[in-house]
Formats: sequence, structure tokens, C-alpha cells
Amino acid sequence: MLRMVLMLATLAVVPAAYAETATPDNENGRFTFNQVADGLLRLDTRTGQVSLCSQRAAGWTCQTVPDERSALEGEIARLQGENAALKKEMIARAVPLPGGTRTEPKPQLELKLPSDADMDRLMTFMERIWRRLIEMVQNVQKEIDKKG
Repeated sequence: MLRMVLMLATLAVVPAAYAETATPDNENGRFTFNQVADGLLRLDTRTGQVSLCSQRAAGWTCQTVPDERSALEGEIARLQGENAALKKEMIARAVPLPGGTRTEPKPQLELKLPSDADMDRLMTFMERIWRRLIEMVQNVQKEIDKKG
């Protein structure tokens, strides 16, 4: 009977000792482990995901640690977009930007077409130029005829 109790005690201690000394399979360097007060931190070197592994009654369990980096990056992107929209609105209202930078809004160019009176004056001017040119050609031609 004593022998049986001793054998059962040995069998009970061996798996517990084996579980404590066995190192988790790290899939050829995919995971790295660091010991912390609550257990082990497991870093997945492929995805960057961090998990806290601890020993429970049922065995070792790993729970993913919340990733604050993605939440922070999302918040930064949202704030940058909001900042750009506010700057655009300030520029449109000709309000000086913080830091002393002031950008004047671009003036709206208005295309002003000539009136009918302006067009009439232009046509009169062009007719006078054309008549003078014709007169000059006729005078040159008369001089050539006299010499010839």
C-alpha cells in the first residue's frame, strides 16, 4: 500500500514539474517570451500581437493584450483631418492661423467681357488701320508705276 501511495505521489509530481520546465514551442522563432509577475508575455514577431500567458487550473492560457497603438493611430488620423478642415475654414474666412501665419484667401477672378460700345470702338479703330494699310499699298504701287 505504501508503495502504491509513493508511486501515485511520484506520478502526480512528475507532470507538474515537467509542465514548469517545458518551454513552449515557438514555431522557429515566431514567438518571443518575457517573464512578468503575472506569467509570461508572448510577442508574435510576425503580427506584433502581444499576449499575456498564465497558468490556470485547466493549464496555460494566453489572452491578447489590447493594442492601444492602432487606437492611437486612428485618433491621430481623425484629428489631422479635423485640423486640416478647420485650417481650410479659417483661410476661407481670412482669419489668421495660429502661430502668426496668415494666408490671404485667393481673390476670386471675375471675367469682365467688353460691352457693345467697347466692341464698336474697337471695330472703328481696326477699320481705320485697315484703310491706312490699303492706302500705303496703293501709294507704293503708284510709285512703282511712275518709275517703270
